[in-house]
Amino acid sequence: MKIAVFPGSFDPITLGHYDIIERASSLFDKLIIAIGQNSQKKYMFPLEKRMEFIAQSTAHFGNVEVDHFEGLTVDYCLEKNAQFILRGLRNPADFEFEKAIAHTNRTLAHRKLETVFLLTSSGKSFISSSIVREIINHGGEYELLVPPSVRV
Repeated sequence: MKIAVFPGSFDPITLGHYDIIERASSLFDKLIIAIGQNSQKKYMFPLEKRMEFIAQSTAHFGNVEVDHFEGLTVDYCLEKNAQFILRGLRNPADFEFEKAIAHTNRTLAHRKLETVFLLTSSGKSFISSSIVREIINHGGEYELLVPPSVRV
């Protein structure tokens, strides 16, 4: 069984994330959307709300589940018997950042994990959670950038 973990903070899930999830759901037998919790980080939405947003957005995919974790992504993946980490790339800067993390994770997992990169569709490559949060904070039309389940 091919199991992939798509880790992130998803604060909130965006149409860019959804694009990656939709396309990856047909590539893997099981896709776990894993919300990483960092005690040092301030989130706009509580964990439960982020999980709800994702669960509602992905309910129609039979092989997608939503979970959360603390600690290293690589440890979580090994615990879930995942062979793949899924990452979305919006631009060349994302690749350079993610490449170093992918090599580190593969080393820490003793070569039992591969990182799979999907390019975000061109019409969604400008969307990020931080942009969405900024739009929400200023009362803008954030709904254009997120799945329908994300309503504040």
